[in-house]
Amino acid sequence: MEKATRLFDCMAIQANQPRADFLIAKENGNWHTYSTQDVHTMIYQLAIALMDMGISAGDGTNEGRDKVGLIGNGRPEWVIVDLAVQLTGAVLVPLYPNTSTKEIEQILSEAEVKLMFVSNDELCGKIGQVKANLPSLKGVYSFDQVVGCTNWRTLLKPLTDNHQQRIKDISSKITDNDLATIIYTSGTTGRPKGVMLSHKNILSNVFDSGDILAEVPITDKRAFSFLPLNHIFEKMCTYIYLFYGFSISYAESIETIGANIRDVKPSIFTSVPRLLEKIFERIMAEGQKLSGAKKKIFLWSVKLAEQFELTGNSAWYKLKLAIADKLVYSKWRAAMGGNVKAIVVGSSATQIKLEKIFTASGMVVLEGYGLTETSPVITVNHYNISGRKFGTVGILLNSVEVKIASDGEILCKGPNIMLGYYKNPELTAEVIQDEWFYTGDIGELDANGFLKITDRKKEIFKTSGGKYVAPLPIENKMKENHFIEQMMVVGAGKKFTAALIVPSYTNLLPWCKQNDITFTSHEELIKDKKVIALYQKAIDAFNPEFNHVEQVKKITLLPNEWSIDSGELTPTGKMKRKVIMEKYEAEIDKMYAGETNENPSLITSN
Repeated sequence: MEKATRLFDCMAIQANQPRADFLIAKENGNWHTYSTQDVHTMIYQLAIALMDMGISAGDGTNEGRDKVGLIGNGRPEWVIVDLAVQLTGAVLVPLYPNTSTKEIEQILSEAEVKLMFVSNDELCGKIGQVKANLPSLKGVYSFDQVVGCTNWRTLLKPLTDNHQQRIKDISSKITDNDLATIIYTSGTTGRPKGVMLSHKNILSNVFDSGDILAEVPITDKRAFSFLPLNHIFEKMCTYIYLFYGFSISYAESIETIGANIRDVKPSIFTSVPRLLEKIFERIMAEGQKLSGAKKKIFLWSVKLAEQFELTGNSAWYKLKLAIADKLVYSKWRAAMGGNVKAIVVGSSATQIKLEKIFTASGMVVLEGYGLTETSPVITVNHYNISGRKFGTVGILLNSVEVKIASDGEILCKGPNIMLGYYKNPELTAEVIQDEWFYTGDIGELDANGFLKITDRKKEIFKTSGGKYVAPLPIENKMKENHFIEQMMVVGAGKKFTAALIVPSYTNLLPWCKQNDITFTSHEELIKDKKVIALYQKAIDAFNPEFNHVEQVKKITLLPNEWSIDSGELTPTGKMKRKVIMEKYEAEIDKMYAGETNENPSLITSN
């Protein structure tokens, strides 16, 4: 492992310990297994095809290397294209499948992408809409059979000894400092930025994180992948799997995760908090269907899990936990394949309540922190209890340094820091100063080295009274109430703090049935006096935990969930605050009509 200096060096390690079930995906309704030899052969075949089409390292500079684009959901072809492009010395430019055509055009134009690989007919159509405006783009290849688009397998030809030598001659010239990929950030505000990451950047994260992953008591190394592979979090974790001997199974889609995970029975997977919230919602929905003693036991088990602590649990509590595990938690694990030992979570803050519930049920949540610019992990919670702490994002990776600036901003230094923003040296100079990367996040390190994120620097706002409010801690705390699905705190330049709330209809609808509340739509439901009282009570319960200026004085309930498709969330589930502010401008204005800061009140959206 010490000799690995490039990402594609994982192939030599895999060749020494081949797997028959290396990569697994569902094709035409059936699970298809690719062996290590199958995958390696296709990687070499594609690398030769790319070289024959003129794809190369060019003059060896970041801008001079050829760029190859890739857009689509995770599947074995992603790994094959990624490693094949690396072997040529070229650079992979992966995109989110739900990237707008406007942003696709911006990204492919800026990067001067020469070839494009797409997953399916829909994405082939998206590229087709902008291809005429991209003079650098010479070809588009599809993984699926798509009419009017060349299938990527037509590029794969039998290998010869000469081919193998040719690949070796070219790849041997690639160094750890060479650019491996440009990942465009999803961006909560502004135009996406191209983050340039070298082999060394990502590998430093792979080996540091891989050592931590080794703590997890996994006997059957089976990983499950469903997050977008252009997200650096999932991409880096994929390399951990590739270097450390895992089999990787890919979900068909977000909608089929539940069924797929039961089929493949993984021991580990990565997630974002939003998905954990959805999984727990489904668990609660199933629990609400129970009746009598079974329902009481279910609700008792949930409450018990919410009280879980890493240390200091009494013998009596442990006995109750064992009973709950036998009666309830074991069924939760079975619904997720039965073998999950750990869930690695990143991208945004995870509710402490969810961390406790999943961990108590035997599926340990390992929350970490980082950015695309840091490859991505800066800190992570370990599996071993001494390296884990609820409410934090863990301790530093071995090769990473962190210091807290005078204004609370987290600064990071190490081999994981990006080369810079593509074609944007001015912005690079703004965020990297004296080798320290300025994250834009506000946080604090405790005496034991655990990092706690308190907010995004750009998201902290000032009220008209000159008081600062950090919205993230308020939102995360209040979302612990299971009737609150999503929440955004507002109040910049106003006399008081208010919030937009999307109810958890999964939990609210059964409550309405129990309380004889009838309605014909969500719009009508959120105007019901009993519903309003329910949310007022929830806010009243949380407000005393915050200082006066942070307390939420008014709320607007919204009828529809924020989503990626409707534009309020980034592809990784983060709120696009600016978009939400603009979309619900009328509702926000209504809360501040009259600018009073008296007793809290609640408004429902029309």
